[in-house]
Amino acid sequence: MSSSSGAIPSGFPSSFPSGSPSSVVVANITESFIEAEKAEKDHEFNAEAAFTLNLTIIACLLLAYAIKKFQIYSLPESAGALLVGVIVGGMARLAVGVQRLDLFEFQPEVFFFVLLPPIIFEAGYSLDRKGFFDNIGAITLFAIFGTFLSTFVVGYLCFIAAQLGLVAIDDENPMEALIFGALISSVDPVATLSIMGNEDLNVDPLLYSLVFGESVLNDAVAISLFKTFFRFYNPEISTPDVSYVAISLSFIFVFGCSILVGVGIGLCASWLFKHTELRMYPNLETSLLMCFCYLCYAVAEAIGLSGIMALFSEGVCLSHYNAYNLSMVAHVASEQIFSTFATLTETIVFIYMGMEVFTGGFQNFSLSFLIVAFTSCLVGRAINIFPLSFLANFCRERSNKITGKMQVVLWFAGLRGAIAFALSENMPGPHQDVYKTTTLTICIITTVFCGGFTERMLTVFGMREEPTPKLGYGTDPEDDGLNLNSLTYKPPVAQPRETPMMQRKRRIADGIKGVWYRFDDRILKKHFGGERELSTSHKNRTTNDYSHDSFPEKATGRDGSNWPSPSRGNYEMRQMNGTRMGVSSNGNNNSTEEMVSLTASFDVELENDDFIA
Repeated sequence: MSSSSGAIPSGFPSSFPSGSPSSVVVANITESFIEAEKAEKDHEFNAEAAFTLNLTIIACLLLAYAIKKFQIYSLPESAGALLVGVIVGGMARLAVGVQRLDLFEFQPEVFFFVLLPPIIFEAGYSLDRKGFFDNIGAITLFAIFGTFLSTFVVGYLCFIAAQLGLVAIDDENPMEALIFGALISSVDPVATLSIMGNEDLNVDPLLYSLVFGESVLNDAVAISLFKTFFRFYNPEISTPDVSYVAISLSFIFVFGCSILVGVGIGLCASWLFKHTELRMYPNLETSLLMCFCYLCYAVAEAIGLSGIMALFSEGVCLSHYNAYNLSMVAHVASEQIFSTFATLTETIVFIYMGMEVFTGGFQNFSLSFLIVAFTSCLVGRAINIFPLSFLANFCRERSNKITGKMQVVLWFAGLRGAIAFALSENMPGPHQDVYKTTTLTICIITTVFCGGFTERMLTVFGMREEPTPKLGYGTDPEDDGLNLNSLTYKPPVAQPRETPMMQRKRRIADGIKGVWYRFDDRILKKHFGGERELSTSHKNRTTNDYSHDSFPEKATGRDGSNWPSPSRGNYEMRQMNGTRMGVSSNGNNNSTEEMVSLTASFDVELENDDFIA
């Protein structure tokens, strides 16, 4: 191969008559050599970029380990990955130059179709369903109505600033500013949640549920609003004749249909797993489960709905029904695989965000627009949290109110992250670079500084609960000496009395929950799987009740729900040999002696597992 591009390979004449067949052949061969050499150089550069990315990911994971190990609350894991990305991006710019930075640029298509789905599905699959649905009213207020308010506040404040000549964006069409308001209203409190989720801090469960629940739904709402405004955007019309009622109805339609698609595909998957023998092949179980996840996201996006909302709904549905249809091996493997994928993709996203500081190739940056946009975000977030918290407290018990300190933490936790920046890559109009640089700067500021001050704010506002002291096995409280705190008189705390209106609200809520629980237990779980608790109790169950979707002993999972205990594996070994609890492999009932023997062995295994635990 020639060492210099354009050189004629050795063995060929240096010149031929112009236009002769020989000259054409030589030209084609020379061009093929040049293309082959260029392809080889591109391959080498791609390998170097992949090598750099892998080393960067390893460095970020080790940094995350150090942060957890030494409890460095001032530097969240996401902020650490972002700062590492900034350093690597700067080194890449110096090493390869501006012309070869395309492989280090943030690609929104890769983000939305490769990196984002595992993060969203894992959030739904490992969701603390009790904490989420117990606070679904407040979460819905913040995530849906609050995002609407924040979008219009930020959008119109930026548009008014443009009309006053303070910023250089479109001052004739407010739709461009509203599109920016929708994308920047996407909160991504990964840094805050990584701090709040630390067991040593012992953060108030209500506060954590509100922050987490709002962040999950808010992403779907912000993306749906972004797409809705984008459809109505027309740069050729200075004053668009657009009805905001039509925009709201379009959003509600997309949002509702996305939930139906996610739940529908989740139920189909649960039915398939329950009524087949896939549990005998754990590798196929796990593979099918992952395919159903991406299928849901692809279907929703293909028909113009919100893939995020559909995928989150499917994750919640599968964790509620299908988790009890899986074998123990597939259940543990799928949970760990989804968690690992979510961790890796989040790390990659923040690395690329940091690298974009030096590899983005931005042409325009407006300090005035950054100040206006950041101030608008703070105002919009305040209008989201404080008035809606006041409304939410009307329907909450006194012991479960959203306190003023919680509201300040919620306002402070409204960080901007990867979704906002990925959406900014698709901003329309001639001011795209201004929006992209502003969004990236806001994301970095909120992630690094606001995330770093989260632990300090929780301490100052008293949002950290004191951990309950636990006695070790075989210890005596008297061995610890005299506890002077026990001699201090503590008056009993007066329990708030329920007013007649509060009692009426509670009865209505309990009635609605009762109807849903009965319908879910007697109909849905019967066909799609799940832990059936209302139909039979553990003491009154016969041997036939211990089917693969209902086990007496459960282990508490990461989200607080009940998962099958390790004794389930012993039960599955008998099932794989063709024998079920009281039901033979051909579906006929076994004899009474066999049922008693199997039941006794099952109880012995449970006792052994409890003793070992």
